[in-house]
Amino acid sequence: MSNGKPRDSQKERFWRQTLGRWQKSGLAIRAFCRQHGLAEANFHAWRRTIANRDAVPFAAVRVLAEESCGLMGQAANGALELILPNRRVLRIGAGFDAATLQRLLPLLEEAPSC
Repeated sequence: MSNGKPRDSQKERFWRQTLGRWQKSGLAIRAFCRQHGLAEANFHAWRRTIANRDAVPFAAVRVLAEESCGLMGQAANGALELILPNRRVLRIGAGFDAATLQRLLPLLEEAPSC
């Protein structure tokens, strides 16, 4: 979800590195910010922003009985069918690459461009 401003990759990189240093430091946020001359409000805002950007989208899954949906044989071979909120259907064969699916889902959930 965009707030209308383009991403500043240098700022994001700075804050990702800073958050990593904070996690390794073992310091409380207030102490870390004081030690590094950072505004706590900015620290918290960027921590939230980066967590949101890195979050894995949740897709609701409903398991249907094979007989009720005409999928005889498909469940046995590991095939899946996801019905996305925008009513698009994604059929996934056995042996799919989970990392690729994870990158694909947010794109499929966006509104169509046409």
